[in-house]
Amino acid sequence: MPVNPSPMPASLQPWIVHATDRWIDTPAACGVAVGNFDGVHLGHAEIVRRLMAAARSRGMPAVVLTFDPHPAAIVRPTAVPPPLTTISRRAELLLKLGVDAVLVQPADAALMALSAEQFFESVLRTRLGATAIVEGADFRFGAGRQGDVALLEQLCHGAGVSLAVVPPVIVDHAAVSSSRLRELVAAGRVAEAAALATAPYRLTGIVIEGAKRGGPLGFPTANLGSIATVLPGQGVYAGWATVDGTAARHPAAIHIGPNVSFGAEAVSVEAHLIGYHGDLYGGMLHVDFLTRLRDTRRFASVDELTQQLSLDVAQAAEIAQKY
Repeated sequence: MPVNPSPMPASLQPWIVHATDRWIDTPAACGVAVGNFDGVHLGHAEIVRRLMAAARSRGMPAVVLTFDPHPAAIVRPTAVPPPLTTISRRAELLLKLGVDAVLVQPADAALMALSAEQFFESVLRTRLGATAIVEGADFRFGAGRQGDVALLEQLCHGAGVSLAVVPPVIVDHAAVSSSRLRELVAAGRVAEAAALATAPYRLTGIVIEGAKRGGPLGFPTANLGSIATVLPGQGVYAGWATVDGTAARHPAAIHIGPNVSFGAEAVSVEAHLIGYHGDLYGGMLHVDFLTRLRDTRRFASVDELTQQLSLDVAQAAEIAQKY
């Protein structure tokens, strides 16, 4: 099939690199997997496993190429799915799976205008030196998502590039996918989501000033703002909280929803870091969700609320320690 690559627009030249010490900038050849990899689930892990095997057998680095923002934000901004992971979290999880580098390509109109053939030749072959490619069976690429694995196979064959197509990972009679994870998280089924992913679901936000009701009750909370990912369904959860820039994790009881006992209507995200003492305002906090404890509900009195909070905290601490 003839390939007629156009020169790469200047806006497509830079990418953000997240890498291990094994990474050598602009290697002569590498193994590549391209995709959004949102949520970094078991299906993505299988692609990475196959990618690493292909790359290691050829003595070259294994590279994941992903995008920020999601390409759908450029071509259909009203239908872009809410992300499961920030780009830094996505890169962190992929690197933990063993790849040598995660390259984050800024997505813009120029990138979206490249045909499938142009993307293959200009991005994968010329920029990356891809000599082995691993993709999922539903992989699409190029303007209008015109390219599929059948076209990719033709292009790879013509260029002498090896291609491995990875079938979906099936759990409980259904394929593991980002959309499946998104539905589980939004429904509050975070333990089920974690079973399909490579790590518990995480929210990251900036600690902002709240109503400060928890402190006088003996349960001060960190209120999170500027959250960019899918919010779990309303309820109380057990999890772990990590202050950005530190290695220490703290068991946490997390509440998502309005504080209905105080007449509030706005949804808030509040995490009580069990045993933590310190000022978190203005800092970044990472909260990993382990399981859902109960629904959000209205309490008849402050004493009843305090008793329930004590139970929540005890249960959250016990669950967190098991993980």
